[in-house]
Amino acid sequence: MDSEPRADVARHRDPGASLARFAGRILVVCPRCGGRALVIPRPGLADPRHFSELLFQPRRLACQGCGAVDDWKPEVRGAGLVGAVLGGSQDPFFQQPLWLQTRCVGQTLWAYNGEQVDELSAYVGAHLRERGGMRPTRAMFARLPAWMKRSDNRLAVLAGLETLRALAQRRAPADRSDAAHERGDRPRAHRSMYFRGGPYGP
Repeated sequence: MDSEPRADVARHRDPGASLARFAGRILVVCPRCGGRALVIPRPGLADPRHFSELLFQPRRLACQGCGAVDDWKPEVRGAGLVGAVLGGSQDPFFQQPLWLQTRCVGQTLWAYNGEQVDELSAYVGAHLRERGGMRPTRAMFARLPAWMKRSDNRLAVLAGLETLRALAQRRAPADRSDAAHERGDRPRAHRSMYFRGGPYGP
């Protein structure tokens, strides 16, 4: 694995992807053993038609290390489902600390999975960034904090992303980042509503 920051990307075209695109597979700290666990849609469900539906699908937390398993399902409110809220250094379903966290320029750099790390590396490493067509209120890159976008932080952020890339390959409790602890820093209190006539099946 290349341990050097990726600084070779000259141009980045923002496709306008939302953070929900990366919510299908989230690496978290296991609540039982402190190792790496995985949060995914509960097995047996149909594939979502849109990434936003991932916020309302029942979830399963599973740890390969100790065998811990837990399930989450959205609250039913009338004819709608109350979905998870993305953002912050905790998993939005079980509120466990994200496995992929590290300290960077006095802040906490986090990601849900390796795919998101790759996308962030391509963006941060680019010297020319072009906007996509999605509204800034929904697009992930447009909503990144200013410290991640500053050119004088580029190398430090790229190095932090390489740390996350390496963490994604580890699973033991001893590999847990010192930044991965509970802080309760979810960004906002509102919940999304999804009207579909009833809850998801088993």
